[in-house]
Amino acid sequence: MHVPLDEGLAISREPDADLVAVDDALKALAALDERKSRVVELRFFGGLSVGETAEVLKVSPDTVMRDWKLAKVWLLGQLSEEQRYGT
Repeated sequence: MHVPLDEGLAISREPDADLVAVDDALKALAALDERKSRVVELRFFGGLSVGETAEVLKVSPDTVMRDWKLAKVWLLGQLSEEQRYGT
């Protein structure tokens, strides 16, 4: 099961550039908050449910949902900045 990061996220015509930008943003997030980065990896790339992610990380489902929401907002901000400024 694929969990969309954000259906409204505009993706450029260069898929490789998008993957690099997402990878860079995830690395930056991991430097700030490793657990939020793991939540994104497990949910978005691994397709795990909230409950499954909570079990893997040994936290509550509420914590996973909170981390997921905050991580999505943070990553979308980073990716929007990347698209806007090319940095």
